[in-house]
Parts: sequence; structure tokens; C-alpha cells
Amino acid sequence: MKTTFPFFTNQKSLVIWLTGLSGAGKTTIAALLKKKFEENSVFSVILDGDVLRNTINKNLGYTDEDRRENVRRAAEIANLFLENNIVTICTFMSPTEEMRNIAKQIVGAERFYEVYIKASIQNCVARDVKGLYAKYNAGQLKNMSGIDALYQEPIHPFLVIDTNELSAEASSTLLYDSMIALIQG
Repeated sequence: MKTTFPFFTNQKSLVIWLTGLSGAGKTTIAALLKKKFEENSVFSVILDGDVLRNTINKNLGYTDEDRRENVRRAAEIANLFLENNIVTICTFMSPTEEMRNIAKQIVGAERFYEVYIKASIQNCVARDVKGLYAKYNAGQLKNMSGIDALYQEPIHPFLVIDTNELSAEASSTLLYDSMIALIQG
């Protein structure tokens, strides 16, 4: 039996590209945003950087070249979802402007919405959800963006969400409110 989704046939497909340091809240905000979309008949998917790194990108490390390839592959996948009229929420650190521009070029500027999930390095270290900062401090990890590897704040993001100030719920609501009219356009 074929399943159809008539409720999303009129939605505009786009990519919401969440960028920020590890621990800033990208994945949490994405999950809450997806739930809000579902509650309002918007069909969306999440492409999570950690999930892709543990699956199709598991052959990539954390050199600049590997990070660029990680972003390129993610943008290509996001583009496939766009072609099928699906709102795609991407959670990738994508630490440089160059990397984010690669994604924007693949997706197309008119469908790419960069959202900077801003958090101080101190708050990210305190949260350390994945234990990466602890591994870094123990000498088990190198090339940690924001510490010994570059993280460039976005120059002209569509939206900045400061998780130093806003809870995950408030952040997802702000993002939802900023995107829903564009999607239902």
C-alpha cells in the first residue's frame, strides 16, 4: 500500500542549515523544530552531522579537506530531499564560511537558510553533551573547532539564535516562527 502525504504537497522545500560549535544546541533545536513542523503538517527531515559521520561519512576525519567533503556530501543529500519537496533541517558545525558557501552553492542560495546557533565556548564546554571537550582536555582529540581549530561565525546568516540566552524550546519556537511563512508561502 502506497502512503501519500497530501498535507505537504503545497509546502515550499528549503534547507535550514544550523551551524555552531559542538554543544551549542543544533541537534536539540532541530529535533524540537521537526516536532513543531509535524504538528503543523510540514513534512521535514533532519540530516544530523553526527549521524552522517557515523554512517556514510565514517571514512572522513577532521582535517579541513575532510570537513569540506562532509559538508559537500550533506548538501548533496539535502538537495535530493529538496527535489522531493521536503523541508530539510541540517545540523552541521561547518566551521568556515567557505564550507557553508559550498553547501549554499549546491543547494542554491534561494533555498538555503543559514541559522547560526550561537553559544560561548564556555557554555559549550559546560554542556559537553557528547564528551568531546573532555576528550580534548584529556589529549584524546585534536582539531576541536573553537579551541585549536577554526570556527568562523557566519557573516550574514538568515537568523542568529543565541543559546546563551534562550532555552532550546524558546530557540526552536523562534526558528519555527521565522520559517513557517516561507515554507507555507
